[in-house]
Amino acid sequence: MSDEKQVGIVLVSHSAEVAASVADLAKGLAGGGTSVPVAPAGGTEGGGLGTSSELIAAAAASVDRGAGVAVLTDLGSAVLTLKALLAEGDELPDNTRLVDAPFVEGAVAAVVTASTGADLAAVEAAAAEAYSYRKV
Repeated sequence: MSDEKQVGIVLVSHSAEVAASVADLAKGLAGGGTSVPVAPAGGTEGGGLGTSSELIAAAAASVDRGAGVAVLTDLGSAVLTLKALLAEGDELPDNTRLVDAPFVEGAVAAVVTASTGADLAAVEAAAAEAYSYRKV
């Protein structure tokens, strides 16, 4: 792995399986061999449906490479959990940002963009732009 700073990505879902699958999909579509640090944070500590501040904080710490951490969420209460962590101010790495983007398409765009060495603002913009992807 390079010594260069890199944006990390956390995918927060109410389901551990969904978070892990979206992480695998995004990494695979970004070229599979990409070194972008991506971590799923899905479900609760006990394996149930929901979100966990502890799992989110651990995932963010695991992907922090000094260039910021982009966090994408699936549903409303995941947003609330992340906002509470951001408000606390000491649970997440510096420069952790909630990214307003569709979960699957945004995750793919974020990982692909981060794989180019882009900064956090560019990763966030690419993920958010996924809202404009039309399917028809």
